[in-house]
Amino acid sequence: MAKAILEAKEKVRHCSICGNLTEQDPCGICQNEGRDQAIICVVEHPRDVIALEKTREYKGLYHVLHGVISPMDGIGPEQLKIKELLSRIQKGPVQEVVVATNPNVEGEATAMYLARLLSPLGVKTTRIAHGLPMGGELEYADEITLTKAFQGRRQM
Repeated sequence: MAKAILEAKEKVRHCSICGNLTEQDPCGICQNEGRDQAIICVVEHPRDVIALEKTREYKGLYHVLHGVISPMDGIGPEQLKIKELLSRIQKGPVQEVVVATNPNVEGEATAMYLARLLSPLGVKTTRIAHGLPMGGELEYADEITLTKAFQGRRQM
């Protein structure tokens, strides 16, 4: 077991494009030319990518922030992968950014911060619908709830 853990630690890294966990760089999602390059879904953690992929509803790309803005914990925008997101938007054909942070205080603060930051760039910014309970976590939601939340997203 210890050998498997060490091997995983050596092989698994963050995708240089989206920040997701992967054994290859870039990850399989970023390499997939069949995915919609014009839409990026922003999530808090790599496990959120897995939860959204289970729905088979979303066909675009992802961007993992690796956390949320949380002043109480000393986490500001500088500690998140926001600069990398802005760089991706400026380089590529991105038309929409879907903010899929958790529906809690920190997730909402991060979503509002991103909406204000992206507004001058002329990119459509949407938020997944709140089919998820306040204070809930994406990774624990079932596929149907996540699908409905994605279908009901709205512009911010």
